[in-house]
Amino acid sequence: METVVSGIRSTGNLHLGNYFGALKNFIKMQHESNCYFFIADYHSLTTHPTPEDLHGSVKQVLSEYLACGLDPEVATIYLQSDVPEVTELYLLLNMNAYVGELERTTSFKDKVRKQPENVNAGLLTYPVLMAADIIIHNASKVPVGKDQEQNLEMARKFARRFNNIYKVDYFTEPQPYNFGQALIKVPGLDGTGKMGKSEGNGIFLFDDAKTIRKKVMRAVTDSGPTEKNQKMPEPIQNLFTIMDIVSEKETVDFFKEKYNQCEIRYGDMKKQLAEDIINFTTPIRERILEISSDDQYLSKVVKTGAEKARASASKTLKEVREIIGFKPFVTNQYEHTK
Repeated sequence: METVVSGIRSTGNLHLGNYFGALKNFIKMQHESNCYFFIADYHSLTTHPTPEDLHGSVKQVLSEYLACGLDPEVATIYLQSDVPEVTELYLLLNMNAYVGELERTTSFKDKVRKQPENVNAGLLTYPVLMAADIIIHNASKVPVGKDQEQNLEMARKFARRFNNIYKVDYFTEPQPYNFGQALIKVPGLDGTGKMGKSEGNGIFLFDDAKTIRKKVMRAVTDSGPTEKNQKMPEPIQNLFTIMDIVSEKETVDFFKEKYNQCEIRYGDMKKQLAEDIINFTTPIRERILEISSDDQYLSKVVKTGAEKARASASKTLKEVREIIGFKPFVTNQYEHTK
C-alpha cells in the first residue's frame, strides 16, 4: 500500500470547502492506502496563539476530523507535537535549506504582507517543517490544493537534496495527489475566491441552523439577469456551485431554469440553499458535539495515533542519523567491571 500524508493547521473550524475539497476524499482514501493524517499544531504557532486557543483549536479540529468519518482504527490520526522526531528531522533538513530559496516561496511572501509585524523564523522555514512532516513517513503521495503545490515541490527538493548530498537513494520524492480527478473548489459567500477559515466567507461544519441561514442570506448577489440564458456573474455562479454540492439535482435544475428565464428570486434560492446546507451539516454537528465532550475517547485516539506515528518516524530518524554520520560510541561493557 502506498503511504499518504496530509495535515491541517489547528486554526479555526473546518468548513464546507475543507470537507468537499479534502476530507470526503480522505475518508475514502483511508481504506485504500497507508494514511497518516495529522493536526499541524506546530505550524499554528507562527501566528502566536495563546495556550487556550491552541488547545481548544486542536480539540475542535480533532473532533471534526473524527465526526466526518476518519477512523483511528484504520488511519493514523495524530498531533504533530506528539511526534518529536519530526522536529529533529526539521532541524537536520534546515542545515541544507537555503535562506534565498525560502524567501522566494509564495507562502512566505504572502505571510510577510499579511503580518509584517510578525515575520518570524517559523514562517521562513515553514516549507522545511512541511517537508519533515511528509518525508518522516517516506510518503509517496500528498493530497494538496493549489496554494500548497509550491511547498510540496520544496519537500521534493529537500528529499532529493538529502539523497544527493549523502549519495543514497533513501527518501521518496512525494507526488501531489488529486484523487484522479479535478479537486472540488468550494467558493466563498463573498462573491470571489474560495471558501476559507479566516476570510469570513465560509460555512463551518459546526455552525448551527440560525448561523447558516444568516450567512447564506447575506451572500453576495446582483439585481438579476436581464436577458434569457445570460452568462452568470461569479457571485451567482458561486451560489450554484455550492448548491450543486449540497442540493438535489432537481433543486439545482429548478433554480437554473428560473435564472435562464429571468424569473429567479435570489431570496427563494438562498432560503432553499440554507436548508439544504443545514440538512447536510446537522448530523456532522451533532457528532462533533458528542465527540468533543468525550475527553477520554479523544485522549485514547491521540495516544494511539502518537504511538503509531512515532513507530514510523523513529525508524526513519534512526536511519537518517546513521546516514548523516551520527553513530553511537559503543563502550566495551566489560571495562566497567574491571
